[in-house]
Amino acid sequence: MGWMRDETGLEKNDANFVPLTPLSFLPRAAEIWPDHLAVVYGPHRKTYREYHDRVTRLASALTKLGVEPGDVVATILPNIPAQVEAHFGVPACGAVLNAINTRLDVSTISYILDHGEAKVVLCDPQFLPVLAEAIEGMVTTPPKVIEVADDHGGAHAHGHYMEYEDLLATGDADFDWVMPKDEWESLALNYTSGTTGRPKGVVYHHRGAYLNAMGQVISWRITLHPVYLTIVPLFHCNGWCHTWMMPAVGGTVVCCRDITAHDIFDAIADEGVTHFGGAPIVLNMLVNAPDDQKRDFDHVVEVFTAGAPPAPATLAKIEPMGFNVTQVYGLTEVYGPATECTWKAEWDHLVGDDRAAIKARQGVAMPFMQPVRVTDEAMNDVPRDSETKGEIMFRGNGVMKGYLKNPKATAEAFEGGYFHSGDIAIQHPDSFIQIADRAKDIIISGGENISSVEVESCLMGHEAVLLCAVVAKPDEKWGEVPCAFVELKDNHDATEADMIAFARERLAGFKTPKKVVFQELPKTSTGKIQKFELRRIATEL
Repeated sequence: MGWMRDETGLEKNDANFVPLTPLSFLPRAAEIWPDHLAVVYGPHRKTYREYHDRVTRLASALTKLGVEPGDVVATILPNIPAQVEAHFGVPACGAVLNAINTRLDVSTISYILDHGEAKVVLCDPQFLPVLAEAIEGMVTTPPKVIEVADDHGGAHAHGHYMEYEDLLATGDADFDWVMPKDEWESLALNYTSGTTGRPKGVVYHHRGAYLNAMGQVISWRITLHPVYLTIVPLFHCNGWCHTWMMPAVGGTVVCCRDITAHDIFDAIADEGVTHFGGAPIVLNMLVNAPDDQKRDFDHVVEVFTAGAPPAPATLAKIEPMGFNVTQVYGLTEVYGPATECTWKAEWDHLVGDDRAAIKARQGVAMPFMQPVRVTDEAMNDVPRDSETKGEIMFRGNGVMKGYLKNPKATAEAFEGGYFHSGDIAIQHPDSFIQIADRAKDIIISGGENISSVEVESCLMGHEAVLLCAVVAKPDEKWGEVPCAFVELKDNHDATEADMIAFARERLAGFKTPKKVVFQELPKTSTGKIQKFELRRIATEL
């Protein structure tokens, strides 16, 4: 198969086979564009030469602290330069980066530090009290703590621990990076949100991160020197691999600590931001920002959005403001985005809801993945009829190694040679997939399946609605009925009866919410609405 009759001497060797790693992008960028702006955060403005130097010193300093290849180094940081530097500096000393969600509770952080066996943790002053308490609850050897002060962001050093800049000062500028001997070596450890039970530790390899970063350059149509704004937290699938990608294209990373409309508009207008990723909640925030927070800009900003389909009403308003929105979809287990709603020229004439209907699809596999399948329980492809539901299955170079210290969960996730996403979708005749729901978010009312996404999209069309989420509420007669939680815009009013009437005009009767609760919606650090929390409230209503 595929071999010629005589291939004597055509073996892999050092000249023709080098392990793929995203680490390779930064030294190259420092060589080609030493004076190009690489990382920006208020007064912190570092060129590629300086960025590479700081990363090298970090790798050296960690080695001097006793970090050895294969050890884990954790971070509890917002999107500030130290978090960007850690994405290269930690693996550059052979260690594995574990970027921890800054909004987790004490016991979960204890669990992650124990489970991942972190040797060192870099922590922002804001999160030190939680970390200190988490360390007290650990059962294994606690990590060394390095405090990362952020004077620009108002998080000043407490002074109890060694400070990050002092740590860098101990590092050698001529330290030799520890490059992987095998591209299957582990690069990063990311814990899933863990809405059920303890979070699982997803392990990324160098090859997958390299190919994911390269593939997204194609998907996002990136040319040289983009200006990227870090809105997706870097602890979320390593910021969708975008930090690793930027040196490959000589890009500039603009750090954003607090995700506010004001800061985003300023970054676009003042720093010339061309690209960012974010949940639809971010787009919503930009659309509904007061006029005094908005800024004019004269270029198109390319946006990858994920986490939930953007509501047609949001898309209709944000695109004329200068944003081109592409929906992507993925999970922690596939390095972040793995499918994209690739736009086709034949859709250019579409406007309004018709345009939004296409943009709401999760699309097709990105270039580094095999075609995405939607299958029934026997793992046969469902018909591509825009109706039949099945589970999304992934295969390709952008799939995790597996779950750390959990062979059982790994085997289940990979059963039949595909990664089982747990997401329920339909497939259109043109192969584009569209999520119907997370398996656990489908509402089954009197035997009818109701997509919470469909009901949410409808309610988001109401003038007064800022955000909404729909979950199942137990019901004696129907088993379950849709219950809507609604967050209203400032200076807007609506009643439960208004909402139900609005939905009834647009949806089948059985899909109409039977109960509407007005409250602020609980959200994860990435802006996803915590439906498990809402399900709990709905159960008690």
